[in-house]
Amino acid sequence: MDSDIQTSLTVNSAAQKDDALGGFFSNILTPGSSLNPTFLLVLDGAFGLLLLVLLSLLILTHGNLHLLFLMIIECCLWASVKWFVHELQQVPVQNGTASTNKTIQGGKVKED
Repeated sequence: MDSDIQTSLTVNSAAQKDDALGGFFSNILTPGSSLNPTFLLVLDGAFGLLLLVLLSLLILTHGNLHLLFLMIIECCLWASVKWFVHELQQVPVQNGTASTNKTIQGGKVKED
């Protein structure tokens, strides 16, 4: 009897972890998910771990110049992503679709 309860608890906890992980990955592909705090936390964690790996490699290689430049590129990428998310948060949310009449004349798009 106890083994049946433990088995069902193990299966239920594994299913909950799979649902949470699957929900996280399916949420990434939905519009507006880049402003989700969980996604931003995971993104910052990934950038932080990458910086930590590059820093440890820089120390192990006694200051390899290539790793220094990779660290600079990684920090610039991290800053640009943070800036982009900040700009997304400043844009007002639009409900529905904006309908504009557009015509193409002479290779240029003209809004009516």
